[in-house]
Amino acid sequence: MKKIVYLFVLAVVFASCEKNITLDLPKSESKVVVDGYVETGLPPYIVLSRSSGYFDPINASTINNLPETGAKIQINDGFLSVEMIEIDTVINGTIIRGIYFTNANLMIGIPGRTYTINITTKAGEVITSSTKLQLPVTLDSAWFKLQENNDTLGLTWAHLTDPDTIGNCYRWFAKRVTKDNLFLAPFGSTVEDKFFNGKSFDFAYNRGNIQNSTADDDNNAEVGLFKKGDTIIVKFCAVDKGTFEFWRDAENQMANNGSPFAVPSNIKSNISGGLGVFSSYSPVYDTIIAR
Repeated sequence: MKKIVYLFVLAVVFASCEKNITLDLPKSESKVVVDGYVETGLPPYIVLSRSSGYFDPINASTINNLPETGAKIQINDGFLSVEMIEIDTVINGTIIRGIYFTNANLMIGIPGRTYTINITTKAGEVITSSTKLQLPVTLDSAWFKLQENNDTLGLTWAHLTDPDTIGNCYRWFAKRVTKDNLFLAPFGSTVEDKFFNGKSFDFAYNRGNIQNSTADDDNNAEVGLFKKGDTIIVKFCAVDKGTFEFWRDAENQMANNGSPFAVPSNIKSNISGGLGVFSSYSPVYDTIIAR
């Protein structure tokens, strides 16, 4: 009986120590977000939007206000300066705004050139960035290999001989013909040659998927794996340091999302005056028949 009374008293004491705390969180500053790409043989393009606060409401009105329209963008490849053209496009019946393209007759991605953008928004904000389109690095070979104790599912494998120059960075994409509408990057798709400079080795990658996908093969035993019978197109890209650092950090954040043990960190960006990334990709392609 004494123990019960003692525990009751302790419970009352601890309950009386509770205190409601109201945090006055500062309103986050809205910044321009750049999602820009330069790829070998293709005209550069940029998608501009606005960041929103973590606790800001999300509805049709706020989403419609996120695209950053009316900006002036100059892009320079070291030989020519071109003003990018703003366009609207329709995807699944929805008008997508804030997209800026370069006329392919005026500028395309050429390996070895550095591309610099200068953005001026309607509000007078100035955002700058640059990225260097690297020389492509070809895979020696690529193949499909079944997982151990599995006669149907497996991973894509490749053999790479890394050039003997420190600082090479890469990003891996793949898509299944007739199954995927775009090239998908799995988690850990970016890598630098800090620990394998100049070496030749085999490596493997799992199948990427669209976040929150409801497709059957993204929600069963096939998730992250390729299947016998798949025709797989591999897109292996040489990227510059800024592209590598951004996507490495972004993938780490996505992988750690929701984990109470994850270390919070900022994503490293190559954008000055805003957020996001101006990426460059120099791809080589290979086709694998999964047998």
